[in-house]
Amino acid sequence: MSDTEISFLYLSEPDAIAAGVTEMAGCVEAMDETLQLLQKGDYRMAGNEGNSHGAMMLFPETSEFPNMPIDGVDRRFMAMPAYLGGSFDNAGVKWYGSNIENREKGQPRSILTFILNDKDTGAPKMFMSANLLSAYRTGAVPGVGAKYLAKPDSEVVSIIGPGVMGKTGLEAYNAVLPIKKAQVYGRRRVTSEAFKEWAAERLPHIEIVICDTMEESVRGADIIHSGVSGEVNPATYPLVKTEWLKPGAFICAVANLKLEDELLMAPETGLFIDNVGMYFDWQEEFGYPAYETTTGIIGTRFVDMIHDKLIPAEKVINIGDVPLGRKPGRVSDDQFIVFSVGGMPIEDVAWATVIYRNALEKGIGVKLPLWSTPVMA
Repeated sequence: MSDTEISFLYLSEPDAIAAGVTEMAGCVEAMDETLQLLQKGDYRMAGNEGNSHGAMMLFPETSEFPNMPIDGVDRRFMAMPAYLGGSFDNAGVKWYGSNIENREKGQPRSILTFILNDKDTGAPKMFMSANLLSAYRTGAVPGVGAKYLAKPDSEVVSIIGPGVMGKTGLEAYNAVLPIKKAQVYGRRRVTSEAFKEWAAERLPHIEIVICDTMEESVRGADIIHSGVSGEVNPATYPLVKTEWLKPGAFICAVANLKLEDELLMAPETGLFIDNVGMYFDWQEEFGYPAYETTTGIIGTRFVDMIHDKLIPAEKVINIGDVPLGRKPGRVSDDQFIVFSVGGMPIEDVAWATVIYRNALEKGIGVKLPLWSTPVMA
């Protein structure tokens, strides 16, 4: 190999599986380290403050050009670059194309790829199929939250939205807690039935109860997990009423969720988040109120309430500060905990680094050349 030669590893989705992308326990460990590195400052994402979720391209509502796509639910392209230090010490970018109409074609809502790069030269190390990479790192972060904030004897999970994020969320809770039952509610019963079939194969020891209402799903649950995506409209966000909640419930939102302001403002309620700086970045980029202009992830409601002086800024705690001993976690068995997960590209870098190293060790994937000697250097 010459000094100028560059090649990279290509991993298809089956290759990624063989390299361990769906091994949730390891992913939770990687996300735990990632969230602590974030709090130490050993990371960068896009934007001046290094906290941007990514650069997103949206389409117009109307266009004079016949071939230009028109805006729609989850219709966008996004580039999500990041660097993460610690044991990972790599850079990378996830390329994200999304359109909810993909499901009518038998494809996932989002189609993702990821490139892992050398942090110094920028040369690609790996190009991989990233739907599972993204799904598992997203699911693993709620597992980190539950590890530090849920009651350790939690056994019952409410799954609101039995899609991909509901599946990986349940896997993550199972990795850190003695989960015995999942109470599942979906807007379409067919998705709940599919979830039950998936769980019977993947997590056969967990009893799956399909619920007819959201209230039925939430009642008696130790953990409430909301993974409902859709349009940016508070009127459509799933509402979980405080009166339904079991004392001490851990509430985690990786997508849209509505909670009563009285619950969020209560002094005894714990509000936790993956990276509050990212949510303020959303608020600045898309405008106030972020909860109504960007996404229904509950953390955007947190920062809007800070803006409105309804809650003090110090009430919202970054989860990485808990294992570092900088902030307290749960303070009582009856305390309600709300945890917001927005997802960050540093998480993709972390899990992709683990998968890349596994693939090299096991000889998985295809090595592809970029060049032997660059024509222009």
